[in-house]
Amino acid sequence: MPKETRVNRIFFRFFLLVMLSITAATFVVYFAMSRLFGDPLDDIARRQASAQIFLIEQYVDEAPLDEWLVRLNRVREVSDTRFDLISLRDARAALPPASLRALERGDVVLDIDNKAFYRRVDLTGERYIGSDEEVIHARDLPIDVNLALKMEAVRYVIVALALLVPVALWSRSHWQGLQTLARVADEFGAGRLSARARMRRSASIYPLAERIDHMADRIEELLVSQKNLLHSVSHELRTPIARLEFALELLDAKTEDPAQRKRIAAMEGDVRELNDLVNELLSMARLGSEQALQRETVDVAELLETVAASLPPGAQALAVEIGQDLGAIEADPRLLGRALSNLLRNAQKYAAASIRLSAGRDADKLVIRVEDDGPGIPEEERERIFEPFYRLDRSRDRTTGGFGLGLSIARKAVLLHGGHLTVEASPLGGAAFVIAL
Repeated sequence: MPKETRVNRIFFRFFLLVMLSITAATFVVYFAMSRLFGDPLDDIARRQASAQIFLIEQYVDEAPLDEWLVRLNRVREVSDTRFDLISLRDARAALPPASLRALERGDVVLDIDNKAFYRRVDLTGERYIGSDEEVIHARDLPIDVNLALKMEAVRYVIVALALLVPVALWSRSHWQGLQTLARVADEFGAGRLSARARMRRSASIYPLAERIDHMADRIEELLVSQKNLLHSVSHELRTPIARLEFALELLDAKTEDPAQRKRIAAMEGDVRELNDLVNELLSMARLGSEQALQRETVDVAELLETVAASLPPGAQALAVEIGQDLGAIEADPRLLGRALSNLLRNAQKYAAASIRLSAGRDADKLVIRVEDDGPGIPEEERERIFEPFYRLDRSRDRTTGGFGLGLSIARKAVLLHGGHLTVEASPLGGAAFVIAL
């Protein structure tokens, strides 16, 4: 998955978390207010029905005992709300258990869903005979909590936006900074050692970017120093090697002793091996960055056939299986050919009877496989074999050959092309080296 997509996912999760937090806070506020100060909806409905409640409590109830019913009838005549007298038993049956205690105390009990309220006429029966067993039932009250809920929702949305806008601005600067750091990390990992973030001091993640730039400076200095040292040592070794080769040729020309000639031949072989090692080290030094690449359009089938034809003759049979329509890629044919050649020579070194070079397209990838029927590679060793100078057999004789640099060079060359090189078990019985570009 591209790093940009992963960064976008991080901030999407962050915004989702903020939205869920605001939603959760809304419910917490509602339940806290309900717990401490009563149901907010009940308070809203009570304010909307305040006129009708006022008429009952301040006009009807203030009448003398013998005029209570008269005033209630007057209210009925002038109000759009219906005021009925029902029995206490019917009121108790209509109300939920949580409201019965308030009704028994003589409080006004709202029925928001039915736009009504209940209130006992009298707790002591003093207003008229049986008034302690009757309840005022007011219906068709001007209660509309939906509008109130919409207003509350608008308030919470405004609060949420007021929180999200600064969070979004703050996150945007972080997102841009992290995108820059991700790009620098990609470029630096690809070998462009000069890649730096170079952020302004006002940037939100400037301290982190500054530390990453300092770290990149130190890494670049170390790598350049190591590369220069390796390059210098390798070049300096060429002069004594050339002298040894020249001296051995002179010595071989002057001696007539067969035993000495045999020893000289062995020494010449050691010098050639040392010269090959120097060449491998120089190749490793040159593969330090993408600057080593000289890209051009390369026909894949033609490149594979050229590499297969350049393989030295051996006892093993080489089978080349190239798929149709491999097309062309942008690559350095010299480096990519060197990687394939190293893999084929490695397979030739360990194969028993057969080697197979195959290539095909897998979705948008070019997959090249080099397989053999040799002893294979243990699973726990499959990553270590790409380390420089690492050898499974731990030997250094020229029978098995090499210095443990060929596979390391092959992987570096593939990585410079933006691909990857892995090893797995082959159907032939040995190892299968897989290049994916």
